[in-house]
Amino acid sequence: MLFSCVNPSCTDPRHGRPRLAGSRPATAALAMPAKKSVLRGKARSPRVDIHCHYLNPEVQEKVAPYNPGQYDALVQFANALTRETNQKQGRDRAAKLTDIKTRLQEMDRMGVDIQAVSPAPNQTNYWAEPGMGAELSRMVNERIAEIVGETPDRFVGLGTVPLQNADLAVIELEHCVKKLGLRGVEINPNVNGMELSDPRLKLDKFFSKVEELGVVIFMHPSGFTQGERLTDHYFNNVIGNPLETTVATSHLIFDGVMDRHPKLKIILPHAGGYLAHYWARMDHAHGARLDCRTIIKKKPTSYLKKFYFDTITFDTQMLRQLIEKFGADHVMLGTDYPYDMGEEDPVGLINSVSRLSAADRDLIMGGNAVKLLKIRK
Repeated sequence: MLFSCVNPSCTDPRHGRPRLAGSRPATAALAMPAKKSVLRGKARSPRVDIHCHYLNPEVQEKVAPYNPGQYDALVQFANALTRETNQKQGRDRAAKLTDIKTRLQEMDRMGVDIQAVSPAPNQTNYWAEPGMGAELSRMVNERIAEIVGETPDRFVGLGTVPLQNADLAVIELEHCVKKLGLRGVEINPNVNGMELSDPRLKLDKFFSKVEELGVVIFMHPSGFTQGERLTDHYFNNVIGNPLETTVATSHLIFDGVMDRHPKLKIILPHAGGYLAHYWARMDHAHGARLDCRTIIKKKPTSYLKKFYFDTITFDTQMLRQLIEKFGADHVMLGTDYPYDMGEEDPVGLINSVSRLSAADRDLIMGGNAVKLLKIRK
């Protein structure tokens, strides 16, 4: 790749300009040949990517006649240029999304030892009739289990369940964990526009089963569902994804889900959305207004601190603040591989955080994920 940089504030040494003091180092992996990083012996704990996706081509082909894009907020609330760009990215990154050999090469380049592979966020398929949704979930889960089985030292799996029917979701969750050996499930922050706490969904039985099995939930958005104002500039991802996570997490807290299910282990992508960086406002509201404490009695942040967050901040200072607020034991390396809104140098980002002890760095790089996902080192 050739660079032609005219930006006077550029800090990438590959562009011939000095790095400013205190700025984040350039991505070394892009400047050097790929170097295999898989562990040999026990020199260090594994680096585990908690946030990465696999697109199942067979499932994609099966749902194509139903035009699933009509139910996807990232498609619904996007202008023509955004849709064109997304289609091009789908073509350009198809191998990264579907080919395991390519994925392993990319992991080595980024310094990642293990991926916790989760479905592409649009392959939860909540729009489908429940029986079909269960069938599609099974297809997604069995392929992810197959990938793990073929290369167990590099992958662990997270599945999906048909949340449009709580009973079927529980059945598939048990199959994921007990039969396929997956370590948890990815869910979207809403089900066809309904909050996860909506009584109509009856998801308390699902959350109870997650607690019983001791597995994780990775709650990943697919755009903001009321995104009429976010159609331009890819806003329904840039702004909408963290906003969707913020709204859903707030409902899980204020509607009492986290109170009723204190053993839930929920991972929030994109560094927790906006809530993890403007948490004090909800604590203030809880103390100032009766309508903000109709269900929960403790401060909202007492529940927020139970969540886990990935490192996708794109900023050293923001990551440091996330770690300081919620603890190194609740932050985990993430990339959002292989999408363009992902982090290309996750190890470099973590290493750029000042005043981070070696023990805390090890937790974030992989120690927390090893514990949560029950990975054998």
